[in-house]
Amino acid sequence: MNQKNFKGYFSKENIIDFLYIILGCLVQAVGMAVFMVPAKLVSGGISGLAQVINHLTGWPIGVMTLIGNIPVIIIGWHYLGRLRFAVRTLTAVILFSVFTDIIYYFFADPTLTGDLFLNTIFGAVIMGVGFGLVYLGGGTSGGSDIIGRILNQRLGMSISASYLVCDTLPIILGAIFFGWELALYALIAVYINGKAAEVISEGNSSFRQAYIISDAHAEIAKRIMMELDHGVTILHGAGGYSHREKEILYCVIYRGEVNTLKKLVAEADPKAFMIVGQANEVLGEGFQQNKYYS
Repeated sequence: MNQKNFKGYFSKENIIDFLYIILGCLVQAVGMAVFMVPAKLVSGGISGLAQVINHLTGWPIGVMTLIGNIPVIIIGWHYLGRLRFAVRTLTAVILFSVFTDIIYYFFADPTLTGDLFLNTIFGAVIMGVGFGLVYLGGGTSGGSDIIGRILNQRLGMSISASYLVCDTLPIILGAIFFGWELALYALIAVYINGKAAEVISEGNSSFRQAYIISDAHAEIAKRIMMELDHGVTILHGAGGYSHREKEILYCVIYRGEVNTLKKLVAEADPKAFMIVGQANEVLGEGFQQNKYYS
C-alpha cells in the first residue's frame, strides 16, 4: 500500500463513515439485547440463528453471530470482490457482536417491558435505525445482506426474494422453538426494521420526479424554471401508435411542490400526460451535495 492510499484511510470522509458504523452497531445492539432477545423475537439473518442457538445451548448471541458471519464474509469477498466492502462489513459485525453481548449480559433489563407489542415496535425501529446508520457508513450487517447479493448474482434471484429467504428461515426456526405467535410478531419486526433502515439510509422520500408529455412543453418548462426554481431536462421520444416525435420533460421537485406543478401544467395544457413518482434521494445542484465527490 503506498503512502497516498494509506493516508486515504484516515480521510475525513472515511472517519465519518466509521463513526456512522460504530454508532449504528451500538444502536442495533440496544434494539437486539434490550427488546428482541428478552421477548424471544427472532430477527432475520445470522443474528436470528444465533438467538435460536442461544436458546438451545446458552452460548452468547454475539459470539455466535460473529462465528456465523466470518465464513459468509469470506465467501462474499470471493464472489463480490470488494476489499472496502469486506473491511467495513467485518468491522460492523465485530462491533455488533461485542456490543450485543456486553449490553445483554451487563446492562439489559429483561423486565423493562413485558408487552410483546412494545418490544416488537421498539426493537424493530431501533435496530432499523442502527442498520440505516451502518449503511450510511458504507457497511452492511453481513449475513443476509451478503448471501442475498450472492444469490442475486450467481442464481439470478431477485434481491427482494433472496432477502426474504435469508430472513424468513431463522424466523421459521424461531417458530418451532418459541411458538408461532412470536414468529408472527417477528415477521412484523423484520418489515418495520427494513422500513426504518430505508428511511435512515435513503431519506424520508421528500422528493418527487415528474415526466410530462405535452405540446406546450416549452411553456411548461419555462414556468417550472421560473416559478419552482428547478431545472428541467428535455428528452426526445416518439409515440408508439402515432410515431409522432414528442418532447418529454423530466424534473425533480420537493414533495410540497407537487400540487403547484400539477396546477401550472394544467393551466398550460389541460390534456398534458404527466407521471409523478417518488425519488428516494437527490444529489446535485439545487439539492444535496454529493459528499463522495465534494
